[in-house]
Amino acid sequence: MKKLLFPLLLAPVLVAQDVKDFSLTNTKDGKAVKLSGFGSVTGIAVVFTSHECPFDNYYKERLKELVTQYAGKVQFVLINSNQEPQESVEQMAIHYKDINVPYLADKDQVAMEALGARKSTEVFLLSTAGGKLNVVYNGAIDDNPQVAKDVKQHFLKDAMDKLLAGQKTEVASQRASGCTIRRK
Repeated sequence: MKKLLFPLLLAPVLVAQDVKDFSLTNTKDGKAVKLSGFGSVTGIAVVFTSHECPFDNYYKERLKELVTQYAGKVQFVLINSNQEPQESVEQMAIHYKDINVPYLADKDQVAMEALGARKSTEVFLLSTAGGKLNVVYNGAIDDNPQVAKDVKQHFLKDAMDKLLAGQKTEVASQRASGCTIRRK
């Protein structure tokens, strides 16, 4: 029995299936943003990020490409749950100016706890079917956080394509690489 349990403990686990709606402040305009406010799209890609973690900077260009490619189909939302002084709301407001998506401050870590996020960069793809928010994929964006041209597996892109086609995601969870988000 021990041999069977050990590999299961190492496997990535989808922490949340159903997600309760939450509202956070968008650092770009100071307005509150609710997840349920994106009802016209098939999915929402919630990306936990920071501007101090090197992994987040590696993914910045790839995120811009995905946002453009899936515009009108999947809404991207960036969330910063980090507590460090250099991750302040004021600093957040100037960091992701060139990606035209909400960049939400989660300093009370409400979204982090609701989704079970632990890393930056970590993504949660939510289905909006039936007015409910359900996690259909969580984890890494792809298999190579440092070198975009060496990516062989596009986990998030594949999950979004399956979601848009009305199919079940083949990989529901993939371990995210990045910096740990410290709990308050």
